[in-house]
Amino acid sequence: MASDIPSTWQKMLEEYQRYVALNRGLSSHTVRAYASDIRECLHVLHLRGVQNMSDIDLRSLRSWLAHEARTLEKSSLARKTVAVRSFFAYLSDRGAVSVNPAAALMTPKQSIHLPTVLTEEQAAAMMGTADEEAGEGGESASEAETDNQSEKDPLTPRQRAERQRDAAIAELLYATGMRVAELTGIDDDDIDAAARTVRVHGKGGKDRVVPFGAPAATALQTWRTQGRPQLRNGKSGAAVFLGARGGRINQRQVREIIHREAADAGVPDIGPHALRHSAATHLLDGGADLREVQELLGHSSLATTQRYTHVSIEQLRKRYRQAFPRA
Repeated sequence: MASDIPSTWQKMLEEYQRYVALNRGLSSHTVRAYASDIRECLHVLHLRGVQNMSDIDLRSLRSWLAHEARTLEKSSLARKTVAVRSFFAYLSDRGAVSVNPAAALMTPKQSIHLPTVLTEEQAAAMMGTADEEAGEGGESASEAETDNQSEKDPLTPRQRAERQRDAAIAELLYATGMRVAELTGIDDDDIDAAARTVRVHGKGGKDRVVPFGAPAATALQTWRTQGRPQLRNGKSGAAVFLGARGGRINQRQVREIIHREAADAGVPDIGPHALRHSAATHLLDGGADLREVQELLGHSSLATTQRYTHVSIEQLRKRYRQAFPRA
């Protein structure tokens, strides 16, 4: 709420929000998260008796961080630190404060967290199950309906379409390693079927072109030509993937789809981001260059991509311990 800090501080925060939205290419979600973190910090400091922005110093900011550390994970603390540091750097650059009190505010060191990944065999099983449930794209929806009349539990054209969509989503997420938000944002003209590439709209307004393989191409073609027409309506627009009501599918629906596909395949329960982790790890295991994987995933920092080398090494250790007689 705007009333939990002085009006002058609120005005500074609003000006900062406009600045980062226009000049740093941050998404609206990131801008809102930054503003929320900064407001929380200013609110705590104001409750502790700070009346002027110029009275905020490094000690008071460290005290605020210590207060937050009692209930937050290090990853959340790091995000809040970055937001506050960015805000005071903005104020300092514009002369709103004479000294930047957050300049020496250190980001909490985070422990290396190895992401959950499927083995190559588990990923293959999951993709295979999804393709089988979709009918492998080998027949049209009307043909599928006719062929299924004699079955105990026939699929309607709409049910067939949804399974074709789910298979295409699973295949494309794994094939490209894209984020779930990137997948939901794909439009029809982002896909080059002949070249088997998709233009991905990534974080910070950065686009990249990502290739995908034959299985994903087949599943995507089946969905676009057979399944999508069954769900399409006036809300669909150019969106490639549609939800149950015909509009652009949302991230929650995609997560539900991936959890369901994992359960159907009998593999560990995962979400879309675990497919991204799996794709990166399997690429590195297969000999891909680290910078190639960085480009594929759209990481701004190579250090982020290097997390997956830890996963590959850990898996190698496990296989070594299992296979080598003198491990």
